[in-house]
Amino acid sequence: MDTIAFAVTDGMLHFELAMAYEVFGSAPAGVAGPWYRVVVCGPGPVRAGRFLLEPDHGLDQLPYADTVIIPAWADVDVAPPADLVDAVRAAHEAGGRLVSLCTGAFVLAAAGLLDGLRATTHWAHTQALATRYPRVRVEADVLYVDNGSVLTSAGKAAAMDLCLHLVRLDRGSSVANAVARRLVVPPHRDGGQAQFVTTPVPAPRNHPLAGLLPWVLERLDQPLTVEDLARQARMSSRNLGRHFRAATGTTALQWLLTQRIRRAQELLETTGDSVDSIATATGMGTATTLRRHFKRTVGVPPDTYRRTFRTGNRSSLDDIEQHRP
Repeated sequence: MDTIAFAVTDGMLHFELAMAYEVFGSAPAGVAGPWYRVVVCGPGPVRAGRFLLEPDHGLDQLPYADTVIIPAWADVDVAPPADLVDAVRAAHEAGGRLVSLCTGAFVLAAAGLLDGLRATTHWAHTQALATRYPRVRVEADVLYVDNGSVLTSAGKAAAMDLCLHLVRLDRGSSVANAVARRLVVPPHRDGGQAQFVTTPVPAPRNHPLAGLLPWVLERLDQPLTVEDLARQARMSSRNLGRHFRAATGTTALQWLLTQRIRRAQELLETTGDSVDSIATATGMGTATTLRRHFKRTVGVPPDTYRRTFRTGNRSSLDDIEQHRP
């Protein structure tokens, strides 16, 4: 059972803290096996916005956690407390995975853990982070950055993306999707950096694509075309393209390919089906076609991807994450 510790102190914001606790605090229904053990570590009673927290342990317990999460820091113009910075640095030296949400990146930077690394934070504070810590390679246009043992996210909703990313690394896509369904959020969003493929953003009930997206997902084994989708949606291909771009941020054809790859990932993780069978089940036609699109999208061949998740090899997962979808 992996231990996740929230490093809290006065000056933290409650939103990212509460959101991350919702992700890691309890397993979604139907997920077997041990879940995370979550603890809150702080110097004593902590004020987070309007809320008063009673930590389970002191900050000196952070080095004993597998993952340490630093929630958003309220005032980036105020230096984080030295005891928090020292405890975070000690957790990293002990081999822990350090994760900052939103402006929590300022705590990691103060500890020197972002020197020479890519990092991000809330867009309103990326310039301040870059100016104050010039050795940090700040990226203002991404949702999160995964450096392996040190991860940072942009603000608010992007913190949820990073938390689901961690579940996906630790437990696989199917479990991350189950967590997302419980929280009624998209399982994954493309943030401009290497990530696993996205699932569709649910359209509102009155949206022109509201009935089309689930219809397509139930027929991924079929050789669907853009014309087939347009016919089902009862609109022209040009009109379909406009609605798809507005709803998903991509073309209908690319969205369809993305869903086929996502389904292939789930089947590789959860079944012993052959690559040929998975190619048929995902509408790719042949194993050669699946392998070509899968490697281009995920960064590794299907067989390597399957071995990675079956062995739980974190270094292999990091290799996958270095590739752009």
